[in-house]
Amino acid sequence: MAIRFDGRVAIVTGAGHGLGKSYALALGARGAKVIVNDIGGAIDGSGGSATPADAVVAEIRASGGEAVANYDSVAERDSAANIVQSAVDTFGGIDIVINNAGIVRDKSFHKMTLDDYEFVVKVHFLGSVYVTHAAIPHMREANYGRILMVSSNSGLYGNFGQTNYSAAKMAVVGFMNTLKLEGARNNIIINALAPLAATRIAEPSGIFETYDPELVTPEAVAAMVSYLVSEDCTDSGNILAATAGYYSRIQVMEGEGVRVDPRKTMTPEKIAELWPQITAMENPQGYHDGVANLTAVMAKE
Repeated sequence: MAIRFDGRVAIVTGAGHGLGKSYALALGARGAKVIVNDIGGAIDGSGGSATPADAVVAEIRASGGEAVANYDSVAERDSAANIVQSAVDTFGGIDIVINNAGIVRDKSFHKMTLDDYEFVVKVHFLGSVYVTHAAIPHMREANYGRILMVSSNSGLYGNFGQTNYSAAKMAVVGFMNTLKLEGARNNIIINALAPLAATRIAEPSGIFETYDPELVTPEAVAAMVSYLVSEDCTDSGNILAATAGYYSRIQVMEGEGVRVDPRKTMTPEKIAELWPQITAMENPQGYHDGVANLTAVMAKE
């Protein structure tokens, strides 16, 4: 059976360019009613224009799909809520949220202003929180929802000059880790994706010089995204990677560690002695939630 979104309403934030545009087009082509959200600004978040969102809407409609544009910023509570309200007012509900909107203001940390730090975190992390917070009540009422957080390998592994971006991209993973538990009873599936494609927001990284743009395409990522926000996907709480035809699951893992008698005095010298065992990663283990982790830790001898 083909994966379809007929009757489903989807919000894609930051959908005027690059990956977000590819997601919106892919969902629209498969029957979704799409809210194409984009402020139409530069990659640092400055400026604004209706043109990018309008162009994507026109492309979806030209192919026989349904879409409307929205120009609200995800970075403020009220405007983020307006994005969701636009979906409800236009199409009667909200089934899918793809928190894709993002900017970059790269600089090494000691040269970065706190304004640039805070704004990047606000767009990527709090923007995802604001939009999701507005959408969740509608999904709970409908007993259905699909939410995608957009992370990055910069957040998972680090990237020079991106402390603000990296922190925000790891924060959405923490957000997902708990929301997956809270949403489960209402059939709200939430996952996080770390994508990479040759788009304008990735240009400062030098990706166009390093990789063939024909290999690192947004469409290769959009295939994964379309599955993750479909009814067919019932697996929640995953971190996935998607780039250049490569797809994988990523997980936070914990080594076996060392258990000592907690009733005895511990010293930093003893920690130094045990350091190789503490940091060893043989037989690593992943955990579904904090309770499972604590239970396993306390059971160690």
